[in-house]
Amino acid sequence: MINRNIIIAFCLFSIVSCKNDPNNGNQEVSSNEGSKKPNIIYILTDQWRGSALGYAGNPDVKTPHLDELAQSSVNFTNAVSVTPVCTPHRAALLTGKFPTTTGMFLNDLYFPEEEVTMAELFKEQDYSTAYWGKWHLDGHGRTNFIPKERRQGFEYWKAVECSHNYTKMPYYDNDNTALKHWEEYSPFAIVNDANQYLTDHANDENPFIAVISIATPHYPHGSAPKKYKNMYPPETLTLNPNISEEFKERARKELQGYYAHATATDEAIGSLLSKIEELELTENTIVVFSSDHGEMMGAHGVKPFVKQLAWDEAARVPFLIRYPGIGQNKGKVVNAPLTTPDILPSLLGLANIEIPEDIEGENLSELIKNPDPNVDRAALIMNVAPFGSNFKDAPYRAIRTRQYTYAVTPDGPTMFYDNISDPLQQNNLLGKTELQEIQKDLDHKLQQQLQHIGDSVRPRDYYMKKWNYVFDKKRNAIDWWSWKEGTGTVQSPQ
Repeated sequence: MINRNIIIAFCLFSIVSCKNDPNNGNQEVSSNEGSKKPNIIYILTDQWRGSALGYAGNPDVKTPHLDELAQSSVNFTNAVSVTPVCTPHRAALLTGKFPTTTGMFLNDLYFPEEEVTMAELFKEQDYSTAYWGKWHLDGHGRTNFIPKERRQGFEYWKAVECSHNYTKMPYYDNDNTALKHWEEYSPFAIVNDANQYLTDHANDENPFIAVISIATPHYPHGSAPKKYKNMYPPETLTLNPNISEEFKERARKELQGYYAHATATDEAIGSLLSKIEELELTENTIVVFSSDHGEMMGAHGVKPFVKQLAWDEAARVPFLIRYPGIGQNKGKVVNAPLTTPDILPSLLGLANIEIPEDIEGENLSELIKNPDPNVDRAALIMNVAPFGSNFKDAPYRAIRTRQYTYAVTPDGPTMFYDNISDPLQQNNLLGKTELQEIQKDLDHKLQQQLQHIGDSVRPRDYYMKKWNYVFDKKRNAIDWWSWKEGTGTVQSPQ
């Protein structure tokens, strides 16, 4: 019996030692069952392209703090937005479901409180929940008060439906119905408040999930602080060769402010990362940096500010994730794409929380803990009902793999790019005889993705009628501006 006990004790010691070895890249996020679960800090920016960062190889933009974060994180180089525009991305992020399932495929829809969301799932595990900044899921106008029951489980609340006034950003302070305004450039103000929250909750018995939704570098770009704009004289900025001649001058002007917002926001994020370090939260906190979508900035003949499209400028976003026990995985790269609904189940997986069966995204936590640049998968991108500036565009479904982008509209295939040999997506390979088998395989992978969620490629009107949505006839979008006159109408999947 003594010998048997010695053997058992030795085995248990070996297992625990392996898990706690700082050089073991496959360390568990929470090493002991029953220990405090990891905090989660999710930094959500707006319209930040995956290419617009120093660590991504951009020759112009200065993002030293995010570059440093990349060195201590796993970097998903081909992360994509499931629908490259605000509301659909945010709904998919919070639910782990695709826009065709929730009906949240347009901006300014009301996200019904009946949906089970990120905050609610973590609250069930005794997490405190907090949200700052742009929400864009309430559908009751862009500056109206959002009551607690419509905040999808977030308790601490310093947010507004939607604003891009970075010098006088409005917000609501928890349950105070009076509209307030941040007193400084909003990325700095929001992060300062978040830093105070971290300070107040660093030693709590229960973990927290904090979503810090910073609205930059979304336009208007001219409102970026002068100090940062002066860092980017337009004539010195590099333009990609896929930017059309008609938009080159405008692209330089917009890039000046875009990069200025990016650098200022990087500085704000640097303050947040320093606070995490100062409070000794690093060893038990998952940190994510990402964006809801990118923007075209004149590429492929599409004017600046426009998104919603499957080209990388709009669809590819940054995604860095740092987690407890990352060990030798610091700075490693995953080239397999990740799409928005994959994020929630992956966070749940990292926190050792059961994933609800109706979540449609894939739990990539094992890939995060064992990053392999050669792994491949197909990530779904879609635009169910193009609106606003994209109203004349065809709806599409697309997949991004490690190497290819492939897209189909109701009229047939439209995109086939080899993103390794052609990173600016200038050579459409559709119909190339020598690539027929690859195209056929990509089409098969796309159809598999659609079958998984019960979707198919149909005209916009089909989905508009299915969900009873109506566009304003002049702007071809959900009418959010009439709320200012007191005549707004809620449009919602339920």
